[in-house]
Amino acid sequence: MRRDPAGAFIIIMLRNLKLHGMAHAGDDLVTQGASAFEAATPMLSQLLKAEMAEQEVRSIDCHTKVARFTT
Repeated sequence: MRRDPAGAFIIIMLRNLKLHGMAHAGDDLVTQGASAFEAATPMLSQLLKAEMAEQEVRSIDCHTKVARFTT
C-alpha cells in the first residue's frame, strides 16, 4: 500500500510532541488508508505545527530566564 507523505509527516509531528498513543493510532489509520484521516490531514498539520511552534517559544523563554538574560 502506498504511504501518504502528509500522513507520515503528521505521525512524525505527533511523535516529536511525545503523543505516542496518537501516533500509533494515526499510523494504523494511514496504513488502512482511512479517508477520514486523509480529509483531516491539512487541519491536523496546521494544529500540530502551531503546537510545535508554541512549545519552541516557551522553551526559548524558559532557557532565557534560566540563563538570566534580559528579554
